[in-house]
Amino acid sequence: MQLSWKDIPTVPTGPDLLDIVLNRTQRKTPTVIRPGFKITRIRAFYMRKVKFTADGFSEKFTDIISGFPNINDVHPFHRDLMDTLYEKNHYKVSLAAISKAKTLIEQVSRDYVRLLKFGQSLYQCKQLKRAALGRMATIVKKLKDPLVYLEQVRQHLGRLPSIDPNTRTLLICGYPNVGKSSFLRCITKADVDVQPYAFTTKSLYVGHFDYKYLRFQAIDTPGILDRPTEEMNNIEMQSIYAVAHLRSCVLYFMDLSEQCGFSIEAQVKLFHSIKPLFANKSVMVVMNKSDIIKPEHLDEERQELLKSVMDVQGVEIMHASCHEEENVMQVRNHACEKLLAARIDQKFKSTARVNNVLTKIHVARPQARDDMERPAYIPDSARSSERYDPNDPERRLLAKDIEIENGGAGVYNINLKDKYMLEDDDWKNDVMPEVLDGKNVYDFLDPDIAAKLQALEDEEERLEAEGFYDSDSEIEDEETADIREKAQWIRNKQKQMINDARHRKALNNRAVMPREHVKKSFNQMEEHMESLGHDTKALRKAYAKSKKDTALSGVDILRKNQEMSASRKSHKAPVNKSDRLNDGIADGALRSQAERMAKLQRRERNRMARQGESDRHATAAIPKHLFSGKRGIGSNDRR
Repeated sequence: MQLSWKDIPTVPTGPDLLDIVLNRTQRKTPTVIRPGFKITRIRAFYMRKVKFTADGFSEKFTDIISGFPNINDVHPFHRDLMDTLYEKNHYKVSLAAISKAKTLIEQVSRDYVRLLKFGQSLYQCKQLKRAALGRMATIVKKLKDPLVYLEQVRQHLGRLPSIDPNTRTLLICGYPNVGKSSFLRCITKADVDVQPYAFTTKSLYVGHFDYKYLRFQAIDTPGILDRPTEEMNNIEMQSIYAVAHLRSCVLYFMDLSEQCGFSIEAQVKLFHSIKPLFANKSVMVVMNKSDIIKPEHLDEERQELLKSVMDVQGVEIMHASCHEEENVMQVRNHACEKLLAARIDQKFKSTARVNNVLTKIHVARPQARDDMERPAYIPDSARSSERYDPNDPERRLLAKDIEIENGGAGVYNINLKDKYMLEDDDWKNDVMPEVLDGKNVYDFLDPDIAAKLQALEDEEERLEAEGFYDSDSEIEDEETADIREKAQWIRNKQKQMINDARHRKALNNRAVMPREHVKKSFNQMEEHMESLGHDTKALRKAYAKSKKDTALSGVDILRKNQEMSASRKSHKAPVNKSDRLNDGIADGALRSQAERMAKLQRRERNRMARQGESDRHATAAIPKHLFSGKRGIGSNDRR
């Protein structure tokens, strides 16, 4: 969230904006046009000049609009504060005028560029350019008042204090000249002007301090008078908006000595008037200047007025004097504690935080399979064991106690093998090798695994030979036949994989035929497709049909031999040589299209007499008279 606007760019006045953009246009697009130039070149130059000027104005206006905050996107406190200080509608209208001017200048640029495309002479193009720049200048001159107003707003926005509406805040309010600024100077290092007359503070002042390693901000508000909101001026409305919008602990200051110029009755009345603004906030009433007079010394009528303040729910009363720093710090610390307690209480009440934690917790409960209750089982040894007491010298030793006895963390390492259950306890700390005799030990944890596997296979074959798996019915159903077929396929596949592995091991780095040169017959392909589960009947029909249609004549055989010889030659070509004629083109239609595009690109160069980088030609900056006539035998350097 943006809290201060000190980086808004300076808003120039109308004449200054014109000078900036037009001077930049003249520097970046100097006049290099002569009457003898072709009309296309003249048009292009003046079109570029008009576009550059429009882009310059558009860039300046965009910086101004994007620099100022959008009043609808900021915090409600900042929105109402800006409305009070600058009048929201004037602010919006001024920015809208800048935006409208940007749109109009872009429209003028488009219109005159369209007209310049049909300019017939240098004079006509120049006049159109002057008309375009003149209309742009007229639009900018009409922005005189919005630009001056926005510059004043920019300067004032940069001087506003950085107030965070959501941080820990102490808000000081009350009648003018009751000691609010003096209190702020005592608890913070804020440079607040303190004078013995009312309305010394005309805007919000912010100071910062630390309490319990937490950062707090204290805001000094201008004084408020007890009158309707419609009659309050801008100075008082700043205080009203701060009290209404900021989540804070409100310190309402009262002067019991009445040296501020306002009676206790008026101060109590003001408290009850703005009391609705204190909803959902911690409130403290500070009886300031207690070194002059104390509440006990007041008459009964005034004490009754103070009791009406004390009877308000949630309001606490404290006494302070800026001449005694201890009182001030007590008030500040108590206000901070009250604010922290209120913020914690509000966090506990919010369901979002609780739900966020609950969504991360999942307690798995097994689904009941019958009506019998099965409570959690606690072993008898755990029930009979005594409660652990760290002060009991006869207590059982925990792993932490053993660690402390052996030097503590970083010195003692726990033995993870201590609880292994083996036949001999001396085996616990033996090193278990991972690789032994070049083989992974964990693959052969059971030394008789191969013999057991062979015994299982032999038993399976014996049972199958004896007819153990034969069904009672002589007719075998489809499902059983399918299972047998798949089992046989698995056995064959396993044998094939074993043979392939043995073949790979037997190669011993001998040469292997590349896959692209390995020729496979149609029958091999058909078998492979059938093993994958595909129906090959259609494939067999297509292959048989192609065999019938491939009765080659002598000319076909000759052409095929030529293609094979050409392919052999192409294989002998260098690897890094590219085919410039066919690279990136899929068929003949695309190649003809590419050739047409190349011819269209060459057409303009041919029309300009094939003028290229190596040709001699005079640019506009070179004097033409030195290059007229025949070139003699002399120096080319005119200098």
